[in-house]
Amino acid sequence: METEYLKKCFGNSLSQALAEVAKVQPNDPIEFLARWLYHYRKIALANEKNMQEQIQLKEEYENSLREKEMAAMMKQEELQIQQKCKECLSFKQEDTEPVEEGSLEQESLPDTPAMPYQIPSSELVEEIEQNLESP
Repeated sequence: METEYLKKCFGNSLSQALAEVAKVQPNDPIEFLARWLYHYRKIALANEKNMQEQIQLKEEYENSLREKEMAAMMKQEELQIQQKCKECLSFKQEDTEPVEEGSLEQESLPDTPAMPYQIPSSELVEEIEQNLESP
């Protein structure tokens, strides 16, 4: 039972410390053992802190990569939207180019008088557009 407690609390450090005491054979082995264990604990805590920092840095790096990918995707989407807007604007400009005088005149059929061209009212245009949109 006691050995399980010692293994749980000290792990491999106690056996390493005792081996170092036997190797060095200091004048005061208890003080040497205490200092060695404190030093071991200090190094173990520093290593644990270093590991946690490495994990955090890795997570931050992965997050920055995801943010960079997202920004690139958003930039690509923005460029696509701008391209579509340019296409729409150029299409509208083609539709609204000024018409030369005389081109709106209707050709009259033989033996019929020429009728002037009438621009449809906005209500009529809306009605036509609705009819085109509906199946």
